[in-house]
Amino acid sequence: VQLQASGGGSVQPGGSLRLSCAASGFSLDYYIIGWFRQAPGKEREGVSCINSSDGSSDGSTYYIDSVKGRFTISRDNAKNTVYLQMNSLKPEDTAVYYCAAAYGRTWPRVRAIEYDYWGQGTLVTVSS
Repeated sequence: VQLQASGGGSVQPGGSLRLSCAASGFSLDYYIIGWFRQAPGKEREGVSCINSSDGSSDGSTYYIDSVKGRFTISRDNAKNTVYLQMNSLKPEDTAVYYCAAAYGRTWPRVRAIEYDYWGQGTLVTVSS
């Protein structure tokens, strides 16, 4: 069971990035997938999550207030990948971003302790 996060980079304020979370060894369909971020000196923060799409849930999404309207989480089940499209990026979005998977029905899940599997981080830097 492995998650691979990618897509980070350096952009100017107002720019966009798309992060990818690819799974191997299991199907993401059955899991809640969350994106977290951790800025230097700060605690890991849940940013967004998407519910499972195995028919037992509606595949709903959740965002924290600070990214609503700017970030979009989505699934591509054929590619076993979850994406986080980040638009209108701000310097305060700078952080290492992680994806994680959780199995179960509790919704939404924004606490790191609620997740079972984690990918390595990908660095997002927003600076002029």
